[in-house]
Amino acid sequence: MKVDIDKNSGFCFGVVNAIDIAEKALKEGKSLYCLGDIVHNGQEIKRLEKLGLKIISHQHYSKLKNCTVLIRAHGEPPETYRIAKENNITLIDATCPVVLTLQKRIRKAYEETKPHDGQVVIFGKKGHAEVVGLVGQTNEKAIILEDKSGLDKIDYSKPVTLFSQTTRPVKKLKALAREIQTRAHENVSVKINDTICRQVANRVPQLEKFAGEYDIILFVSGKKSSNGKFLFEVCKQKNGNTHFVTEIDDLKESWFTKANKTGICGATSTPQWLMEDVANWVRKKF
Repeated sequence: MKVDIDKNSGFCFGVVNAIDIAEKALKEGKSLYCLGDIVHNGQEIKRLEKLGLKIISHQHYSKLKNCTVLIRAHGEPPETYRIAKENNITLIDATCPVVLTLQKRIRKAYEETKPHDGQVVIFGKKGHAEVVGLVGQTNEKAIILEDKSGLDKIDYSKPVTLFSQTTRPVKKLKALAREIQTRAHENVSVKINDTICRQVANRVPQLEKFAGEYDIILFVSGKKSSNGKFLFEVCKQKNGNTHFVTEIDDLKESWFTKANKTGICGATSTPQWLMEDVANWVRKKF
């Protein structure tokens, strides 16, 4: 059996950075909390918890005092920083630089368009950690669009500034942008900002090519990962013999009856070690 791991799969830069920062702090013997899952992968979370990382909710965070808390790559709204200041919490900020830049751009756009009754619109998943941080830059005033069904939330007689969550599909952003421009009243300002991370966006054509080269595709990802769900569907459309795998126990020998070539890939939240474990299982069995 030929078994290959996609060289473009695995942690994006922001996740690598956050985990490196967490591991360094834990090796120094610090008691470290993380606000929300540091990465949307259950297996990696278990590994880090064994090293001493404590995952907490925002509710728990608001009650903490005199401790150290890691802000993950997704970023946080201003309220999180305010609570830290009031409760003497030391923050280790591992917000992805791409997300941090986007937060600043959204905050600037909100302040500049507010006197003109403008609207900041964010294409993203409601409730997603990154989106919560982005909306927080606008005092919770931004309009969130998950898809075209939300376009009626916008007042097309007023200025619109559109941004995107960094991990959304480029094609869908462009389609929303065209619709907004079409609906906007004459002489009303519409500013479109393509703020999708290209390290993530480029995975689509890369994965399509990879998925088409193998008899079977094992897509390794956590169930909580939005990016994982999306990229799995990309693989599935290209190769019908694609299977979603969260851990070794998910693997079934019956999948491989007619396979000579196995391709293994994953989301931006999938650790390399987990893909390698899956590859080793296949090599031992076949």
